[in-house]
Amino acid sequence: MADLYKIAEARHHDSFAVLGKHIEGGHEIVRAYIPNATEVMLVENNQTLQRTPHTDLFEWRGKSGEIPQHYRLHWRDTLGNTHVAYDPYCFPSQLSHYDLSLFSSGRHWHAYRFLGAHPHTINGIEGILFAVWAPNAERVSVIGDFNQWDGRRYPMCVHGDHGVWELFIPGIQDSALYKYEIRNRDSGALHTKIDPYARRFEVRPGTASIVDTARNYNWQDGDWMQTRAAHPDQANWLHQPMSTYEVHLSSWQHDDQGHFLNYRELAHRLVDHIKPLGFTHIELLPITEHPLDASWGYQTIGYYATTSRFGTPDDFRYFVDHCHRNGIGVLLDWVPGHFPKDLHGLARFDGTALYEHEDPRRGEHRDWGTYIFNYGRNEVKNFLLSNALFWLEEFHLDGLRVDAVASMIYLDYSREHGDWEPNIYGGNENLEALAFLRDVNQLTHDQQPGTIVIAEESTSWPLVSRPIWLGGLGFSMKWNMGWMHDTLQYMSKDPVHRHYQHDQLTFGLLYAFTENFVLPFSHDEVVHGKQSLLHKMPGDEWQRFANLRLLYTYMFTYPGKKLLFMGCEFGQGQEWNHAATLDWYVLQYPGHQGVQTLVGDLNRLYRAQPALHHHDFDHHGFEWIDCHDATQSIISYMRKTDGAQGIPGAAPGIIIAVFNFTPVPRHQYRIGVPHGGLYKEILNSDSMYYGGSNLGNYDPIPATDTPWMNRPYSIEITLPPLAGVVFRIES
Repeated sequence: MADLYKIAEARHHDSFAVLGKHIEGGHEIVRAYIPNATEVMLVENNQTLQRTPHTDLFEWRGKSGEIPQHYRLHWRDTLGNTHVAYDPYCFPSQLSHYDLSLFSSGRHWHAYRFLGAHPHTINGIEGILFAVWAPNAERVSVIGDFNQWDGRRYPMCVHGDHGVWELFIPGIQDSALYKYEIRNRDSGALHTKIDPYARRFEVRPGTASIVDTARNYNWQDGDWMQTRAAHPDQANWLHQPMSTYEVHLSSWQHDDQGHFLNYRELAHRLVDHIKPLGFTHIELLPITEHPLDASWGYQTIGYYATTSRFGTPDDFRYFVDHCHRNGIGVLLDWVPGHFPKDLHGLARFDGTALYEHEDPRRGEHRDWGTYIFNYGRNEVKNFLLSNALFWLEEFHLDGLRVDAVASMIYLDYSREHGDWEPNIYGGNENLEALAFLRDVNQLTHDQQPGTIVIAEESTSWPLVSRPIWLGGLGFSMKWNMGWMHDTLQYMSKDPVHRHYQHDQLTFGLLYAFTENFVLPFSHDEVVHGKQSLLHKMPGDEWQRFANLRLLYTYMFTYPGKKLLFMGCEFGQGQEWNHAATLDWYVLQYPGHQGVQTLVGDLNRLYRAQPALHHHDFDHHGFEWIDCHDATQSIISYMRKTDGAQGIPGAAPGIIIAVFNFTPVPRHQYRIGVPHGGLYKEILNSDSMYYGGSNLGNYDPIPATDTPWMNRPYSIEITLPPLAGVVFRIES
C-alpha cells in the first residue's frame, strides 16, 4: 500500500514496479494512475478498472493471459472527454546495457541517438521513446501538451546504475511540446526542465522542448561530402585557400516586414551575396537554441537544437545543403565552455550540480553569469563529445570554431587571487578541460575526416594547433588574436605617428608559423564601443576608406587563413547592432561599393594564386623583402610556392606585396627582387575601381641587375598613398 501512495503522491522512483501489468498471487493485475479520470476500462476485454478509494489509481484483476502483452486503456475525464491509448507501462525497457555502459564510461560518441526523444516502434506500435540522465532525482516524469503538463501522469523508469530514466509513450505525435518534471531526492522540490538532447524548442519566450521525428532529409551534397572525406589528412585543408564570412543570422538581413528570414531564405540570399565575392566558407555565430537574443547565441541552452527563430532542423539542413551545392563550406561557433543559469535549462538539472561543478571556484564564470561544465564527469564529457559529432554528422557541417578556449584551459581565468583552486600539481591549468579538448579534436578528425576544429584561444598557450602526439591540443587552426590586435592598433594611429609603431607590423612574423593561424576581423572587433572597422581608421572620409582598403590588402596577402565579419566586406560605418540589420543602403555610395569590389578581387586573387595560400602555415611561403623602412612606414614581402605538393597544374610562383601606410605617394621606390624579368601589377588598392586615386604601375616593370636589399635584381615602382600593391613575375 505504501508503494501505491507514493505513486499517488508522484514520488515513487520505480513506477514500473507498481503500474502496468503484473502477476500477483496467481492473478493478472493491471494498475493505472490517471489523474482526473472518472472511469477506466481495458479495451481488449472491455473490463472496468476499480478505483482505489480517494486516489486516481485504478486496478483490474483477472486470469493470467486474459489480456495481451500490449493493451489499451479507455477512460473518461472530468470534462466528459474520452481517451484511448496504449498503456506506456506495458512496454519493457528499450535501452540497451551496451549504450548505457558506454555512456557512463564517457565513451558513447553518439549518445544523442538514444538519449532525448526519438520515434520508436514496438511490435508495430508507434510512439516516442524518452530518455534523460538525472542520477540524483527521486522521480522523473515526462510532461507535455499531451498530458496537461501533469507530472503525476507519466513517471519514468530508472536504470539505477547509470542514472538514466526512460519511458516509451505510444501515440505521441511530431511537434508535441514536452519537458521533464524532476523531483529532488533530498528536498522533494520539483524542477521543470528542458530535454538536454532535444532537437527542437519553442520560439522564445516559450521554453518547451519539441518532439522532432524528422530523420530522412534528402541530402543533395554527395559530391561535396565525398570530396571532403577523400582527404582525411591535414595536407588537404592546410594548403587550400580559406576565406570565411562570419554571420549572425538574426541581424544579417530581415524580410520586408522586419521579421527574421527562414533558414531556406537565408541560404539563397547569403549564397547569392558571398559566392560572387569569392568567400569559401560561412561561419555562423551560434545557432544552437538560446533564450536571449542579446547573447548572440553564446549562452546556449539547447545544445542539440537549431534555434527555432529561423525554422526547423530540416530547414537548417537545407541551408547547409544549398551552401555545399554552391561550393561553400559551413562552420559553426560551438560553445562548450559555459552555459546559462536559466532555471529551465541545464543548471542544477536534477536538483544538484550535475553538468557543472559544485564548487563555484571551478563551476562559475562570474563575469558572464554562467556555469562551467564539469569536464571530469564522464557523462558530461560524453554530452559534449557527442554534441560535436552531432553537428558534423547530422547537419554535414564542415567544422567547429570553439569559443573561449582560454576560459576553459586556465583555472584562474578572469579570477582574483584566492578565487580559484589549483590543479593536483599546484598549477593553473585545467587538466580535465585540456583532456576534453584533445578528445574532441581526436574524435572529430577520426570520425569525420576532412572537417576542421578552430580554437578561439587568446593567450600564448603553446601547440594549440599541433598534433596530440606532439603534445599539442590537436586543433586544426587557431585565431591569431595577437596579429589582429597589433594590426588594428597600428591602423588606428594617425599616419604621421605610425613610424613609431612599426614593430606592430613586423612582430607577428616572429610567431606566424608556430601555429596554423586564422586572421580574424570578427564580430568582437566591431561592437561594445569599439566602432566599425571603417571608423577605426583615422583621417577624413577618403583616408578612412583608403586605410580600410589598405588593411584588407595587407590581410589577404599575409600568411594565414582569412575571416571577415558581415558588413565589413562593404565598409559598414555603424557599429554592429545585434537587434538591427546591416546598413545595406550604404552600397549606393561609391566608397562602400569600392570596398566590396576590392574584397571580391582580393578573394579571387587569394584563391587563384597558390603563392598566397599554399604555404599559409609554413615559413617557406613567406620572405621579407624589407621590414625596416619605418621612416616611410613601408613594408614589402614575398609570398611563395613551389607549385607542387598537391596543386595540379600550378606553376611555381612568387607574389610580391608592398604597402605604403602613409598618405604620401612614393615614386621610384626601389625594392629588391629575386629574379630578372617583367613584374606586373595585378592588384592595387588605390585603383579607381575601388574608389582610389588611381596612382599605380600601369605597365609591366622590367627588373634590372642593380643589386638591392641583398638581392641580385631590383625594380622601381610607384607606391600610391595609403595603399597596397601586388606584383607577379610575368617572365
